Amino acid sequence: MRQEEVDQCQIQEWYPKFKSVSIKTHIHQLPESFVQYLLGDSGPFVLPISITGEDALPNRVRNPVDEDDLEVPEGSGDESEEFPPQSFPELELKVKESITSLGGAIFPKLNWSSPKDAAWISGSGNLRCTSLSEITLLLRASDSSTHDLCHAYDSCSDKTSSRPQSFFLALRKWQPALQPEMEFRCFVRNKLLVGICQREVTTFYPVLLEKKDHLKVLIEDFFESEVCPKFELDNYTFDIYVTKDGRVKVLDFNPWGAFTLPLLFSWDELSEGDDEVVDFRTVESRCAVRPGLKTAVPYDYLDTSPGSGWDQFMRNADEELRRQTEESPQAGA
Repeated sequence: MRQEEVDQCQIQEWYPKFKSVSIKTHIHQLPESFVQYLLGDSGPFVLPISITGEDALPNRVRNPVDEDDLEVPEGSGDESEEFPPQSFPELELKVKESITSLGGAIFPKLNWSSPKDAAWISGSGNLRCTSLSEITLLLRASDSSTHDLCHAYDSCSDKTSSRPQSFFLALRKWQPALQPEMEFRCFVRNKLLVGICQREVTTFYPVLLEKKDHLKVLIEDFFESEVCPKFELDNYTFDIYVTKDGRVKVLDFNPWGAFTLPLLFSWDELSEGDDEVVDFRTVESRCAVRPGLKTAVPYDYLDTSPGSGWDQFMRNADEELRRQTEESPQAGA
């Protein structure tokens, strides 16, 4: 994989071409001081001072008793005296204006990744944000964000830098009613759509069995009319969402291979499969559900390469599924 391929998958690169078929998004270039703040190079993590006077974490449930326990007595050597809170007034004002314009709530994303793995730290348990402080908290707690900031080019054969020249913050309009079963990952090889897969593979969704044929046609048509003519790479993946009324929305683009998970496929299957046939895979039964990978590592950045621990884990899971299928009463029917 080349560095150019990774760069083409940055949201500030692809969104302008696909804004009419994507989630409404405002994108802001981040000042280098804020990037260094996210990296933690300026001392202990303290949320930035808000110049608007708003509560830094309005969605977090506060307990007065717990807050009393956190009070620091005078003369105790509080580190905040050595590392005072920072403020980013220009960025905060831009973010506030964008959030208001986007309906009052957004979910954040850096050049490549959203901080999904840090949702646990928010008061709401998801990525819904209404202020820069909430966004900052998610980004600082996210391994996905750290990957963007420090390791985006690690898999590139022509790597010349550990990071892009600039980082961007994408504020995407909050979508409260998204159904996980309607999100799909699509695989493109040599500019041909070769695979489609449900994005959430830890759950069996019976509705996908009923709508599979219709969804396949819908996604193939969308690829031919909207994606293929506009996206320049030969090999890549893209994530989409299908709305209740049958519209397809682009959610993201990812490089082919490397840290992008093939989900219900393997990269060997996708690389060697039939170019003339689009393989659409869904979880076909509750027995075929993939185990949930609950780790601190972002799901898309797990090392699933041949011989890795997770590769062996998934092989064992597949073998167990095969054994259960063979032993089931219906196997000989």
